[in-house]
Amino acid sequence: MDQPSRLDAIKTRLRHAALAFDAFINSELFESSRRTRETYDRFAAFMDRFHVSGLRRLGVEAACETLTLGLGAAVVLLALAIPAFRETSDDWLKKQDLAVTFLDRYGVEVGRRGIRHDDSVTLDQMPDYLIKAVLATEDRRFFDHWGVDPIGLLRALTVNARSNTVVQGGSTITQQLAKNLFLTNERSLERKIKEAYLALWLETHLSKRQILALYLDRAYMGGGTFGVQAAADFYFGKSVKDLTLAEAAMLAGLFKAPTKFAPHINLPAARARAADVLNNLVEAGFLTQSQIFTALRNPATPIERERGETPDWYLDYAFDQVKKLADAGKLGEDRVLTVRTALDVGVQNHAQDVIEEQLRENGRDYHASQAAAVIIDPSNGAVRAIIGGRDYGVSQFNRATDAQRQPGSSFKPYVYLTALLSGRFTPNTVVVDSPVCIGNWCPHNYGGSYAGAVPLWNALQRSLNTIAVKLTTAVGNGSPKAGRALVVETARKMGVTAPLPDTVSLPIGADEVSVIEHSGAYSTFANGGMRITPFAAVEIKNSRGDVIYRQDKDGPPVKRIFPEKIIADMNSMLRRVVSDGTGRRADLGDVYRAGGKTGTTNAYKDAWFCGFTGNLNGCVWFGNDDDSPMNEMTGGTLPAQTWHDIMEFAHHGLEPKAVPGFPPPAPAGAVASAAMTTEGGAQPAARLSRKSGDTIEQIGQLIRSASGKRVDAAPGGFDIIAGGVVR
Repeated sequence: MDQPSRLDAIKTRLRHAALAFDAFINSELFESSRRTRETYDRFAAFMDRFHVSGLRRLGVEAACETLTLGLGAAVVLLALAIPAFRETSDDWLKKQDLAVTFLDRYGVEVGRRGIRHDDSVTLDQMPDYLIKAVLATEDRRFFDHWGVDPIGLLRALTVNARSNTVVQGGSTITQQLAKNLFLTNERSLERKIKEAYLALWLETHLSKRQILALYLDRAYMGGGTFGVQAAADFYFGKSVKDLTLAEAAMLAGLFKAPTKFAPHINLPAARARAADVLNNLVEAGFLTQSQIFTALRNPATPIERERGETPDWYLDYAFDQVKKLADAGKLGEDRVLTVRTALDVGVQNHAQDVIEEQLRENGRDYHASQAAAVIIDPSNGAVRAIIGGRDYGVSQFNRATDAQRQPGSSFKPYVYLTALLSGRFTPNTVVVDSPVCIGNWCPHNYGGSYAGAVPLWNALQRSLNTIAVKLTTAVGNGSPKAGRALVVETARKMGVTAPLPDTVSLPIGADEVSVIEHSGAYSTFANGGMRITPFAAVEIKNSRGDVIYRQDKDGPPVKRIFPEKIIADMNSMLRRVVSDGTGRRADLGDVYRAGGKTGTTNAYKDAWFCGFTGNLNGCVWFGNDDDSPMNEMTGGTLPAQTWHDIMEFAHHGLEPKAVPGFPPPAPAGAVASAAMTTEGGAQPAARLSRKSGDTIEQIGQLIRSASGKRVDAAPGGFDIIAGGVVR
């Protein structure tokens, strides 16, 4: 066969093969279609058996939608459960079992936190009527639910709806314990979901009796006490084992509102609350009316206690620091510790009083319900005072350490410092205040006007928003994003660890920070460019009295992060903010010259003043927990005034320290006459003589240790007038 014939044969075979493959495909497609149609017909016939119509169909549709939404909600709740369970660990209970006695900076005991293993009272040793009183008032179905009580929640909602107010709470004892052990007191949906999951987790890891015992030992009971044993000793001077029914009822009434019903603060309210608890015992079927008759007729009488303020906000912060040190293995295995803190009780109490007074007198007009403050020694980071809110008994959430709020223009010093560090700007550099936009975002100044060409110091003094944005772009060589990264780097160097996400409004303070971190960062201005780490614990001793930790030896060192010349230029501008700008209400005069910056956020949701002298620095914040707007409160109003009133007291007797960029402080002899004035012709009851070689600060420490007394200047010494008020 010749070559063309072989090729024709091959083509013929290939054509036949292709036709056969095509026929196979067509056949399979036809058969598949037929089988699919038959399968669908059988499925349709099967599903026809479930066909519903009319009202039944509506019910089925509703059930399907409910199932779909329920599955979606379950996925969301599961996602929220993961961060809740991260709060736990294999040794979670051991971590909670620290027993810490806290001392102030002068060595005077100011409070305790944790549990005493060596003298704690077991649940079996507590009076049966005390336990029943707690259950009847706080969680009657405690032994019937699994940590979360839908029935109790429904009952509470019903009672509250009828009363048009909050009469009963829906949280179980297990949920409250979960909050005390693992969470903060922040009022948010996320926290409530975490609380519910952790309550279920506790129920699977502990018995009901263990949960109840931990709750009775950890709950805040007012007067700076935690747990029923400490409360029994504080209010009645006896062990919890020896409480009468009337006394037990009064203690059980403290769980709901420990400050409001504390007997040493408001005895009539405490007795009325105790009567409610006794009636709850009868209503729950735990006792009869005849059994509570004597307790109703003869209510409990607490021992005499001064209505003193306890530094609970500070102690919570200090206890948290101690727990972190213990978790890091820096304190050994001993769980009973004594901690000397940097707390100045006089400053702490005065700051709390100032905040309460400002909110009481002006809170309604400004629609402001909360405030926070932190006072720090900028030389080393020692925290002298922490005010985490208006009333610790109402809410233990620490707004000074745990809340993240927008700082507004009080963030601008980070921007201006970054500009000075670039070497392209000085306080006298002329900048132009004019409209600026980044994309669709166009910031405006407060009041809506523009100042034109102004020196940099004047722009900060007037808190011009557009200049802060332009400076950020300039230090980034025309790139706003690069400039914002440099600003964040500056804030990080100064100790700000908040997330600070990259947003166009970051330069004018739209990112959130905490009061304590913001205060710590401002220390860098006061001390001339050094970074400090805020701390509470100065020295820690174990149960044998051995020093196991010293901040100056074991804590983070103070280190230089910026040249003093740059900080001096920055401080010269911040001084003008207080002397002639938006922060004038914070000015302390020429003895203790102050610098700082005001801050106000959009819709007046946050108002700040952060300031410093050579001796002390810190921030004051005003706002609302629900993030609702205030009534046109700016940082230059209540925050600046509050900062002034706190610092004026805190500086009494301190030797003025120089601040780079400020005029030199007034002579030491002017301190006494400026800080201490004689009032009303009161006669001196005691005298502290000024010895040769004593510094003003040493004398001031001695004076402030005599709390509750007024100090007056007198020739040759300082007179202390009993019964007055330190101003």
